[in-house]
Amino acid sequence: MTVHLASPDSLMQPVPYHHVAIATGTRQVHIAGQVARDGRGQALAPGDLAGQVAHALRNTGAGLRAAGASFGDVVRLTFYVTDWTPDKIEPFMAGIAQVSEELRLPQPLPPASLIGVSHLFEPDVLVEVEATAVLE
Repeated sequence: MTVHLASPDSLMQPVPYHHVAIATGTRQVHIAGQVARDGRGQALAPGDLAGQVAHALRNTGAGLRAAGASFGDVVRLTFYVTDWTPDKIEPFMAGIAQVSEELRLPQPLPPASLIGVSHLFEPDVLVEVEATAVLE
C-alpha cells in the first residue's frame, strides 16, 4: 500500500476525513478541478449541490482510473463550493454518500479541504473537486 491515512488524537475529531496522508510511492497523479458536466460539457444536476458533488466525484474517479489510480491512492481532496454557508454541509455530505460505495471512497475520506468561493468558472457550477494521488 502506498498511502497510509491517519488522524492523531490531538487533532479535531470527529470529522469525515483523515488529517494525515503518508505516501511512499514515487508517481504522482494530479486531477484538475472536476465539475458536474458530462463528456460533451453538458451540465448535470443543475441547482442541486448533492447531485453536483456526486457527479464531480464520478468525474474525479474517471480521471484517477485513466491514470491507473483509484480513490484508495488519493492523498488529498480539495472541494470548492460556491456561496458556502454551514447549512450546506448536509447536501454536500449527501452527495458524497450517494457515490461512496460506487466509487469505493475510503471512510473516513483522505485529507480534505472544503473552500467556499463566491463563484466558479460558470454560474451553474456549484462545486469543483481536485485530487492528488500517489502510486508506486
